[in-house]
Amino acid sequence: MTSTTRHPDEGGAVALGEGDRATAELVGVSKRFDTVYAVRDVSLELRAGEVLALVGENGAGKSTCVKMLGGVYQPSEGQIRVNGEDVALRTPLDAQHLGIAVVHQHPGLFPDLPIYENVYAGRPLTTRFGLLDHARMSRESRRWLEILGLQVDPVMTTGQLSTSEQQLVEIAKALAFDARILILDEPTASLTMGETQRLFTVIQDLKVRGVAMLFVGHRLEEIMAVSDRVTVMRDGRRVADLVTADTDEHRIVELMVGRELTDIYPPKVATIGDIVLRLRDLGVTGRFSGIDLDVRAGEIVGLAGLVGAGRTEVARAVFGIDKVATGTVELDGKPVRIASPAAALAHGIAYVSEDRRGQSIIEDFSILDNATLPVLDQASRAGLIRRRAEFALVDGPLQRMRLKFAGYAQPIGNLSGGNQQKVVLAKWLATRPRLLILDEPTQGVDIQAKAEVHHIIAELAEQGLAILMISSDMPELLGTCDRIYVMHQGRITAEFDAEHANQIDIGLAATGLLVAGREPGTTTTADVRALEARQESELVSVGESPGRRQWWRKALARREFGLLIAVAAILVPLGLINPNLVSASNIGDLGVTTALYGVACLGQMTVMLTRNIDLSQGSVIGLSAYVSAWTMSSLPDAPAVLGIAVAIAVGLVCGAVNGVIIAYGRVPSIVVTLGTLAIFRGIDAILSSGRQISSSMVPPGWLAWTAGRFLGVSLLVYIGLLLFIVFAVFLRTTRVGRDVYATGSNPAGADLIGIRTKARTFTAFVISGTLAGFAGAMWASHFATVDGQLAYGLELTLVASVVVGGVSLRGGTGSVLGVLLGTITLIIIQNAITVARINPSYLQAFFGGAILLTVLVDTLLSRRSTRGVR
Repeated sequence: MTSTTRHPDEGGAVALGEGDRATAELVGVSKRFDTVYAVRDVSLELRAGEVLALVGENGAGKSTCVKMLGGVYQPSEGQIRVNGEDVALRTPLDAQHLGIAVVHQHPGLFPDLPIYENVYAGRPLTTRFGLLDHARMSRESRRWLEILGLQVDPVMTTGQLSTSEQQLVEIAKALAFDARILILDEPTASLTMGETQRLFTVIQDLKVRGVAMLFVGHRLEEIMAVSDRVTVMRDGRRVADLVTADTDEHRIVELMVGRELTDIYPPKVATIGDIVLRLRDLGVTGRFSGIDLDVRAGEIVGLAGLVGAGRTEVARAVFGIDKVATGTVELDGKPVRIASPAAALAHGIAYVSEDRRGQSIIEDFSILDNATLPVLDQASRAGLIRRRAEFALVDGPLQRMRLKFAGYAQPIGNLSGGNQQKVVLAKWLATRPRLLILDEPTQGVDIQAKAEVHHIIAELAEQGLAILMISSDMPELLGTCDRIYVMHQGRITAEFDAEHANQIDIGLAATGLLVAGREPGTTTTADVRALEARQESELVSVGESPGRRQWWRKALARREFGLLIAVAAILVPLGLINPNLVSASNIGDLGVTTALYGVACLGQMTVMLTRNIDLSQGSVIGLSAYVSAWTMSSLPDAPAVLGIAVAIAVGLVCGAVNGVIIAYGRVPSIVVTLGTLAIFRGIDAILSSGRQISSSMVPPGWLAWTAGRFLGVSLLVYIGLLLFIVFAVFLRTTRVGRDVYATGSNPAGADLIGIRTKARTFTAFVISGTLAGFAGAMWASHFATVDGQLAYGLELTLVASVVVGGVSLRGGTGSVLGVLLGTITLIIIQNAITVARINPSYLQAFFGGAILLTVLVDTLLSRRSTRGVR
């Protein structure tokens, strides 16, 4: 069979046959971390138009191989070849340039950026002028996502999507790259059956186009369905290469674990008791309604359905995360009101989230610290944690999990996915629940760990625990559960017992095709065809369709509109009380002050977008102002541009010092800039030695460049406005600008796609210092008299202006317009306090309170937005 692929650098089609050489290879590669080998002497061949499956237990070395092909790791020994040539992949960017795209196991997306920017992250589409083409990226992203079955407004932020929806975005990102070599690391871990089928259809199309693919997975039925060849790894070595058509799942499992593995799904021997959980007509507005469901002691009840069907939402409502709108929740026959997770825990309910890394563990914490999180109050006395009590509370549950670990002090992030999941189970078992809700309990774990988790779940049921299990793994539901409920579009469409359940009937019910009242097991060939067609065509709709939401509603929802209202709400009443506040001269002063502060605020914004902060800006302004004024007083015949250049140079050096230590020395920015604040202020004090430089000591030209007016408006206002416009264009339409946002939104994800996060962070501090230096020149010229105390304590005002303007302290989000409005808001308040002759000492307290209030509002809005989509 012959297929073709498009080579971006050739523009034509190249015939590819089965006898052609490998497109990409690992040749005898080893990867060593210190003295430990993660991978040793492994060789792989990826061939055009073929899917090579890479299987093995967690820790076998699969992800290490993926990261070497993706440029994240470099081999300690051996070679990587692409199109027959040895290559050195030093960064992910090197891999991308050679046509290699990677879908990583844990999506490296940017939650604060729009979906379309995530799809084209690292490889944005541009106009003929080199600026980012947002409209085309949005259109193309929508097309790729709909191919994968996700109907969504690409302008939505990615953080509003569920885990499985984010996985589809990650896959769309790789497809949009039009790669010649595609690596899929656990791409179906969080996908439903229908989404998986759509992905497999895309994979078949890519095979026809001659794309070479590596598929890493744990679900063997998927491996058998999608792959042409299988490479099995164990303990960091390759142990077998198999032709998929000539092998079976049983043989692959034996090679993976080194022995025959039986009873992946243990026998059901638990005694079913009384009803523990009963839901009647349960509903959450906009998510699901009319849910009737029972779970008995000793029973494992499954909840199946497609993404968006409402399964996770039911679990969140029972656990008190989402507010119940209708219906009742009963525990042991008694109605209960569960308004929070704390209330759920008090009633004996435990919930294991589907997002293990994001919601269930803290990777930097130890195994013990993670396991005791829900029961810390029981391990403490007078607010002090007792280590012995911690051990006593969780040692039993942890021992029951049969963990593979070095010790309880080991960071949980160093464990395999299966062992992490066991710690999560132990954590919730320490609360001694009577109802355990499991959401995708074996997602992303290997076959051996999956079997162990299944046995643990069966043992818990045997001990009388009631278990509600949400899973997208059909064999898991059929092999583990006593009964299975199926949801479709927020309602339960079918209920099956273990004896009569089968994949086709569950799939029909999940897509709304199962006819009510028909006996399970009577599925016809026509039903199967209808199910496959529905799975291929059905789109998962998320959020509000862009066509349904008018432009003015979008505008009203923006934070900038709220700031505009706040400015009017402050200015109008105060103007009525004191007309001087809205006089032409005072408005002019407001404009000048906004320019003086706003220039530095742009620098602070750039730094905060990278998830950092610059507390030294005030001292940089003071130092650069004094040095520039001193230069001009020493050289009275020099043009004003010299003083400006000196101020900018001082600021640039100060910013570079901060940037080097923070970006490359990896010292927290708050520590570094707090120190340099004092250092720069000290240098300023030494240079000035208490002396002032007054207007009579500098040439008139130095004062004139900020004193000029055009059309009755100060030149400073025009300068500030121009800088705001330039920065808005820079951050919105240039790749460097968007990289700054990505760096703050998800630094690890940015590294994975080749963004030089250290360089971007360094650049942000250089920009901050440079703008502070220029602001210093503006201050020195405008105020005429300069001493060592100029801009003293200005740092809080600048930070408050940026935060109030909507730039998150967590990084990755904020707009130039918001910063401008935030700056204006605080300056109006400052001006109003001055006009009203209120003690100015209240001002600092107000700015501090404004920061706290803004952060609180941002946090609440973020939580509400996330709940609103999920």
